[in-house]
Amino acid sequence: MIGTRRRMVVAVIGTAVALTATGCVSSGASSSGSGGGTGWATATSAQEGGGMDALVAAAKAEGKLNVIALPPDWTNYGNIIKAFTAKYGIAIDSANPDGSSQDEINAVKQLGTQDRAPDVLDLGQTFANSNTALFAPYKVATWDTIDAGTKDANGAWVNDYGGFISIGCNSKLVATCPTTIADLAKPEYKGQVALNGDPTQAAAAFAGVWAAALANKGSLDDITPGVTFFGGLAKSGNLLKIDPNSATIQSGQTPIVLDWDYLNVTETEKNKAAFDWKVTVPADGLFAQYYAQAINKNAPHPAAARLWQEFLYSDQGQNLWLAGKARPVRLVAMTAANTADKALVAVLPPVAGTPKYPTQAQTDAANKVVAQGWAAATS
Repeated sequence: MIGTRRRMVVAVIGTAVALTATGCVSSGASSSGSGGGTGWATATSAQEGGGMDALVAAAKAEGKLNVIALPPDWTNYGNIIKAFTAKYGIAIDSANPDGSSQDEINAVKQLGTQDRAPDVLDLGQTFANSNTALFAPYKVATWDTIDAGTKDANGAWVNDYGGFISIGCNSKLVATCPTTIADLAKPEYKGQVALNGDPTQAAAAFAGVWAAALANKGSLDDITPGVTFFGGLAKSGNLLKIDPNSATIQSGQTPIVLDWDYLNVTETEKNKAAFDWKVTVPADGLFAQYYAQAINKNAPHPAAARLWQEFLYSDQGQNLWLAGKARPVRLVAMTAANTADKALVAVLPPVAGTPKYPTQAQTDAANKVVAQGWAAATS
């Protein structure tokens, strides 16, 4: 269900609101805004660079944007890229679409100021938090409609889209689909429950373990009950040692899958002609995660990089993520302003309760617990 890019364990956000090789040296870094604006490589807002019209003109003059690790079928990125190019006539070079967040950081460090360096990054939160020195602070026009808990105060990174851990279920093969984490332990689900990847390596699987911890008297300071819970599923035979993907879901090998809701809902649409893939966000293990956007401080196309951010955080860009079944960071504000596409919102699984958001320190501690105990618990 998720590519290599998402197999790296990435941390969830801290405080936030609920989710409803060799090349030429770039000359782009010297790009400057019109109307007396500062150079776009250092502009921290469109206004500082001379305004949105100046930004668009400078980006079009650069004529290119380098992105990395954006699978076209991941949260609608294929259509987002097409829409940006259609709107501004700027070509996008998409490198290593199945790469990881670490691959992105490596590219920034290794390519430096070369023309092939990434202009922008889409990162797991851990990577955003720990690499701010590599980023150019920038505040988009919609900055004030983005909750303070979902962005770096100086604009080094901003959360973009996310989702909740959910339970996907093939109702053609499963008589009564589970709706809670606790349900997964029922004898009737023997040989049917799959976790999306190894939690010592995969973000979705790691989050699934934490959701299970919350459902079993654990906390953000104690993920051990989640490891124990999946250990129990392994011993009872409920836990499948199969990494689920679209093929295993279609074949019936993985009739129940714990994964991000935007990935499970995508499976619903893919398989609706063959069976009903039901998706539920379990109230007993409510757990959410965002990814984050950042601009490479050595972006070869600094104006295009900033225009990309403006596009992503505009109503149009946010609705395009929504079309990818992800929950855009501005969803609450857009819903209040009546600019969120209601039909797209209606597709999202309902959420009851308040999600849990660990701090970086809690995440680091949880990673250690899972790394040390997972193999023994589920062997």
